[in-house]
Amino acid sequence: MVIALRRGLLVLAVAALAAGGALAQPPKFDVHAPIDPSRGDALSNPTYHGPEVLKFIGVKPGWKVADIFPGRFTTAIAQAVGPKGKVYGFMPDEIIKVHPGIADLKAARAKDAAWANVTPLASPMNDMALPDGLDAVFIRQNYHDLHVRFMGPADVPAFNRKVFAALKPGGVFVIIDHVAPAGMDVTTASNRFHRIDPETVKAEVEAAGFKFDGESKVLADPTDDHTKMVLETSILGKTDQFLFRFRKPK
Repeated sequence: MVIALRRGLLVLAVAALAAGGALAQPPKFDVHAPIDPSRGDALSNPTYHGPEVLKFIGVKPGWKVADIFPGRFTTAIAQAVGPKGKVYGFMPDEIIKVHPGIADLKAARAKDAAWANVTPLASPMNDMALPDGLDAVFIRQNYHDLHVRFMGPADVPAFNRKVFAALKPGGVFVIIDHVAPAGMDVTTASNRFHRIDPETVKAEVEAAGFKFDGESKVLADPTDDHTKMVLETSILGKTDQFLFRFRKPK
């Protein structure tokens, strides 16, 4: 989710007007929501279901975890792994470019004692280099961004292979993202709606050698009909999300 989507948001608004007639009101969007500090994090905002997600990941003290696109869960993960654990927060350069506010967030986090065991990493997406021997890799609401145009798009097969290589045998790759309509092509789903078909994710991740290891419905919302762009204010924070865990075979 990025501010660079304004052009896409305009297209959606025009489409809404065309579909609803002259009196129709275009949808409203909150393009700042992804980095809005008032939305809290997994420790302060119960809608993120932080304890349930951490339990699903299986985080333990002493673990080494990579948080891709670090944000709402990073502090919670850092707390869970404890002082003997380590969190690597990888933020792609492409995201920093379109979200200038991240620079200020990074500066503040560098002084935050809660991030003392978090090591920031940054590079172009396709140059991502994760440390070896990780227990878990986590990505929340941004896997679909790998397919978005502003990311290049990213080399998704290479990304998944890098995650696989960085994990120790038995390590887990956990993904949260917004559900797209079943069968919707990934280009439309990711660029227009910032969603992705869960089956697309399964196919892409398993192609790298992972085994599907389970899912949780804790973030599911049956009232979301999957037809709205996730930054529309009418659906913001109320999307249907999947929570998948993949495991690297031992």
